[in-house]
Amino acid sequence: MKTKFIALVTGALLGSGVISAQSNDCPTMAALAYDDAKAKNYDAAYQPLQNVREKCPDYSLATYQYLERILEDKINKAGSEAEKEPLIEELVSVWEQRLELYPEQTSKGKVYGDIAQLKYDNKIGTKEELYNAYDKAYTEDSENFTSAKGLYAYFDLMVEMQDAGDRELQDVFDIYDRVMAKIEEEENDAAENLAPLLEKQEAGEELTSKETTQIKYAEINLNNYNMVKNALNAKLGARADCDNLIPLYKKDFEERKSDVDWLQNANARLSAKDCTEDPLFFEVSEALHQLQPSANSAFSLGQLAEADGDRAKALEYYNEAAELEEDPSDQARIYYRIASNYKERGSFGQARTYYRRALEARPSMGTAYLQIANMIAQSANNCGDTPFNKRAVYWLAADYAARAGRVDPSISSNASQAAASYRGRAPQKSEVFQAGRSAGEAIQIGCWIGETVRIPQM
Repeated sequence: MKTKFIALVTGALLGSGVISAQSNDCPTMAALAYDDAKAKNYDAAYQPLQNVREKCPDYSLATYQYLERILEDKINKAGSEAEKEPLIEELVSVWEQRLELYPEQTSKGKVYGDIAQLKYDNKIGTKEELYNAYDKAYTEDSENFTSAKGLYAYFDLMVEMQDAGDRELQDVFDIYDRVMAKIEEEENDAAENLAPLLEKQEAGEELTSKETTQIKYAEINLNNYNMVKNALNAKLGARADCDNLIPLYKKDFEERKSDVDWLQNANARLSAKDCTEDPLFFEVSEALHQLQPSANSAFSLGQLAEADGDRAKALEYYNEAAELEEDPSDQARIYYRIASNYKERGSFGQARTYYRRALEARPSMGTAYLQIANMIAQSANNCGDTPFNKRAVYWLAADYAARAGRVDPSISSNASQAAASYRGRAPQKSEVFQAGRSAGEAIQIGCWIGETVRIPQM
């Protein structure tokens, strides 16, 4: 009874701030405050946690983690901007102090990104100030600045400043390239983690609960990044069409034709938007290749050779570009172009080799899976050794098509339709039974495909 009374008195004193004012008993203060916070009794926990933060700032990371939750809850429940503002300022100070005291357990990119997002969502600061807040997150720790929402806001603010006349069009392009590269990096990471789990799932192996959760969140992230990419491209809109790009680069070409960085930028932008028919594109590509042979210049010369109908020369340039390219996403784009050339010529084995290289460089390139699925489906009659096995080839095509949509949500609709179409051409349940076959049975597919497919559960 005496112990219980002491505990009650201690809690009352802590709540009133008496203990925190008269003592540095950090473990006692913190334990009581953390218990309330764990129980989501935020009103009771708030002031004691503030006391712990003031008197024992470096006692535990948990102090800042709980205060963050409480302040976010208070901000969400605040009825007016006047109520929110001091809470926002306090949350920012909590994040900053956490970063100062626990740098090894706190990501700069996430903290600075969260601060920028909090201010952006609550319209605190000018566009310039908000842009600089996101820019700080990117420049200080781009690895951990991964928020899809934050990356979009980072670009959106630059566009708005350019619309207001405070930035140049080239500034918009620079941030677009930066944000898109970051998004593709995150997509690749998510798709790379997802691929072996999808293979395991497609093979009929049982997934652990952890693996199921990993698939769920990887697909959520891929979908979020895809939505942001669509929004970025919509926002960029007509700013990046050939009517704007060609005059932008043409006016500076003579002055900058010895500037490798400028030529690389112009070459990449004109190539990406297919502004390849204007003589400027050839002038930029040739000047760049003479000064510094690179992946971009070789790829551009490949495009020009392809446009002239010289496929052999085009492939020569494309292979040179792939060998020179260091950026995985750009390398994937080159391999995809090479693969498509081989596919158009009916060299499916060669095409698959390069589509697979594209996927190694960029695992989220779902279109490469879709192209492989298409080639497999086209080869069903040639690569199956019996009528049943010929149609079984479509199951493999369906697997590739389904995987395409899962690693790249932007093509999920087309991928799903393709997969359904292929499954419709494959043997149906009654035909599997009549053929004396059973689910899980392996079928070896010959010719250039050289893969095994299993009869699915139906």
